[in-house]
Amino acid sequence: MKGGHRGERCVIIGNGPSLRGMDLRPLNREKTFTLNRGYLLYDRIGGAAYHVVVNPLVAEQWAWEIQSLEATKFSAWGLRRRFARHPEMIYVGGPSRSKTPRFSSDITRDIWPGATVTYVAMQIAFYLGFQQVVLIGVDHRFLAPGRPHQEVIQGGDDTNHFDPNYFGKGTRWNLPDLVTSESAYRLAREAYERDGRQILDATVGGALEVFPKVEYGSLFS
Repeated sequence: MKGGHRGERCVIIGNGPSLRGMDLRPLNREKTFTLNRGYLLYDRIGGAAYHVVVNPLVAEQWAWEIQSLEATKFSAWGLRRRFARHPEMIYVGGPSRSKTPRFSSDITRDIWPGATVTYVAMQIAFYLGFQQVVLIGVDHRFLAPGRPHQEVIQGGDDTNHFDPNYFGKGTRWNLPDLVTSESAYRLAREAYERDGRQILDATVGGALEVFPKVEYGSLFS
């Protein structure tokens, strides 16, 4: 698969609430990545080319739904026992548990997750050869008290994602680490620009300031 999309454009779809009011229908003509429970958008985007999940709690609670998706699925090597054997389930990163911050251009080796599945998707997209990555739904803000990575149980409707049932009542999830993920995004920008590629941020009203901003409507209509 290495370089199989050389020169092409892809869209990495985050899961932020900014997606609620967007017209996502034009994305059914794009190569898209969905993340974690992003498949709840499939009725709006017509499916996805790739799906990425690396969070253990997501894999534990929704493995059956994820492995049933009609998409090529990427997951972390350490989660391989959560899913059934399937030719469209690909494990990346290998057995290493190194925590050294870096951007991996070779996903067959170790991948630093950068505290966000979005960063993992950026590394996969790089390996697959995409020239341009467009981000949407990467709001980069959460209303949830607690420590980064802390495991919590959702007490009601989910207001931090595009669907109130994304992490619905009773769901276990990890609070975000926005500081680490922002550092990871800077590594991604440097890696893409060094190779003559680019990441653009078309998130509506997003708080992330790492990547060049672009109007969603100017790219997709």
